[in-house]
Amino acid sequence: MAHFAVVTMRGPAWDATRGIREQRLWTEHARFTDDLVAAGSIVIGGPIESPDGRVIALLAVEADDENAVRTLFSPDPWIEEGVIELMHVRRWTLWLDGRAPLR
Repeated sequence: MAHFAVVTMRGPAWDATRGIREQRLWTEHARFTDDLVAAGSIVIGGPIESPDGRVIALLAVEADDENAVRTLFSPDPWIEEGVIELMHVRRWTLWLDGRAPLR
């Protein structure tokens, strides 16, 4: 398995008048991502500050390849409904990790 840095961005259905937890389908999206964490696919992740106002979150994801990452996220209710999009999926070689020994 490889690691990937995944950056999400606002999609066409993002409501700029609402906060992240007030977006449509928040509960379903949160359940979906919690399941990916439980399965070990999302290693860490969360909202990130960025000068690009479209950027929402940065995730460290474990998967076989970029296509597997995109397939993994495709059933996310926020992806399906256009609330968010995957902005970048970049292979990430992790050399440092103070949380636990790397596999």
